[in-house]
Amino acid sequence: MPTCRLSASSARRLAAAMAMLVSASALAQDSVAPENARDRTAAEGEAALDRLERAAAARKKEAEVRGPTALPTPSEETRRRTFEGLRNRAPSSAMDARARAALDKGKDALAAEREAMAHRLGQALGLEAPDMEAVAGVAAPPTTKGWVPVLFVSSSMPVTTLRTYAGQLERVGGVLAFRGMPGGLTKVAPMAKLSAEILRHDPGCEGPACAMRDVQLIVDPLIFRQHGVSRVPALAMVPGDPALPYCEREDDSPRASHVIYGDAALSGLLEEYARLGGKKEVSDAQARLQGR
Repeated sequence: MPTCRLSASSARRLAAAMAMLVSASALAQDSVAPENARDRTAAEGEAALDRLERAAAARKKEAEVRGPTALPTPSEETRRRTFEGLRNRAPSSAMDARARAALDKGKDALAAEREAMAHRLGQALGLEAPDMEAVAGVAAPPTTKGWVPVLFVSSSMPVTTLRTYAGQLERVGGVLAFRGMPGGLTKVAPMAKLSAEILRHDPGCEGPACAMRDVQLIVDPLIFRQHGVSRVPALAMVPGDPALPYCEREDDSPRASHVIYGDAALSGLLEEYARLGGKKEVSDAQARLQGR
């Protein structure tokens, strides 16, 4: 079947017609798209204005319900009248007396609390005799109780060494004696911290609930002077109670017959004390240390 071919003039007319159709479609799109975009923009703007108006109305209503949040600034006349009223007020002797009485009562209560705390802290550090009747409900034990092992130590010694001595002294009812407190006698906190580190059963425990060793710890420069202790550690078997406060201690109070120096275990110090003639003094401590 023969193929029909368009003539040149027909082809030109067909191309022109198609171009006209494409141009008309583009014009139609150009004329519709901007109008639709303007409509959408206008609609969104109106919606935003409506939301803004509603938010402003809600804020205004909330402010009316809540009331003013700032105090009004008083006028000069109001300020003048206020200060004149304060200056011209009638004094009340009863009110002044009540205020002074309350102040004095607060000062007395604070002073009593400080005194009680200082008393308890002094008992804990061995600076004052404990109130056995109030604490334990029994009479205080007699001061003469044989010979007590007193180990003279210093805060400059390693804490591990002090902890080891504390564990050994707990078994024999001994005493750890310090010449002074770290930082001086006016600073109690460092000594309290060191005492807790020495006496805790668990060195990693923190707080007041930690279990402590039953060892007396004293700060007593006089007992160092009485026994002529010049270096530490040193051991002395002191007759009586070495933890008595200064006011209850006699100048000629009994002293140990020997002082043993050396960085050794408590058992070795007791053996050396016995070798020098103090076998009777250390017999009880040796028996407790060996578990008999």
